[in-house]
Amino acid sequence: MSELCAPRRPRLVVEVLAVGAIAVLVLLTVVGRLSDPAQRKFLWLDVLVGVVSVGLMPLVFRRPVQGAIAVAVLAAISPAATPPSTVGTLSVALRKPLRTSILVAGIGTVAHLVQGLWQPIDGLPYLWYAVLVVVVHAGLLGWGQGVQARQQLLESLRERARRAEAEQGRRVAEARSLERTKMAREMHDVLAHRLSLLATYAGALEYRPDSSPEKLAKAAGVIRTGVHQALDELREVINVLRDEEVYEARPQPTFGDLRALVDESREAGTTIAYDDRVTDATSLPPATGRTAYRVVQEGLTNARKHAAGHPVQVIVTGHPGDGLRIELTNPASNGTPLVPGSGTGLVGLTERVQLAGGTLDHGREPGGAFRLEASLPWPP
Repeated sequence: MSELCAPRRPRLVVEVLAVGAIAVLVLLTVVGRLSDPAQRKFLWLDVLVGVVSVGLMPLVFRRPVQGAIAVAVLAAISPAATPPSTVGTLSVALRKPLRTSILVAGIGTVAHLVQGLWQPIDGLPYLWYAVLVVVVHAGLLGWGQGVQARQQLLESLRERARRAEAEQGRRVAEARSLERTKMAREMHDVLAHRLSLLATYAGALEYRPDSSPEKLAKAAGVIRTGVHQALDELREVINVLRDEEVYEARPQPTFGDLRALVDESREAGTTIAYDDRVTDATSLPPATGRTAYRVVQEGLTNARKHAAGHPVQVIVTGHPGDGLRIELTNPASNGTPLVPGSGTGLVGLTERVQLAGGTLDHGREPGGAFRLEASLPWPP
């Protein structure tokens, strides 16, 4: 309860001080009228109207329209209500719409014009008095509406700033999410390739225990090195997804790394017929070359997982202005996959190729072979 009442205390103090200041103005008005002998006979009326108008000020603060009209009616009876009526008109102009403010200001103007008819000010012609009343109420109306418009403008600017901040936060979150997804996809491609190589070497050790000690030692060394690399890459994937640290971008492969990728798979025991028919490969955009590398990497990884021991044919053709075309073909496997697949590799690869502006097609051919074909744009 104390927490609910706390915000009201400053407002209550302000209202009390305002009522006190208005009471002083009313008192000065009444005292000033005593200097005119013709007005002394209205002393009792001035005091009564002054007390009532000051008593109505809380109503003006809480219900400005009703309160302003009430003290305006009193202002038509006695000048003692002029200070409260002026405050009432300004309060409405500060808090209410223009149409309502004009109505209240008009009522206040009429009330003071009536006051000037039966209680004129000595030495001031009624015409000039009327002009003064209209100017004062117009000024109060303009002042209040101007302050209100400024407050509305500031509030709209604050709202726009809050929305812009929220939008910026959303964009940053989306950018971070997209970047993390991109990094995780890169790690998936590299990790799947690494693990499939390890599975190939491990399968060779399992099915060829009669190999020479040199070959066994070489295969064991490759497995040990590959396991360390896979663990490092897995650790990077986990940290990226946790968003605990910011890692420097891993060096991205290029089209020129395709030969090394094929040689690495050949060393693992995969028979690969690699046919490179690309002309002027140096003009190939880096993004296109990186996508081509990932296509071949995913195709070789899937071939090792699902058709281990079978030959793979890789054909890469293209030249500037005609696009880049990649085709991987391997016989379908009749046995159990060497490494279980999640089925998400080709889905991610399709999205990657589409983002690069190309197309990806994959499936079984009538003869039973599996074919993976990608077409990528290559501007002239």
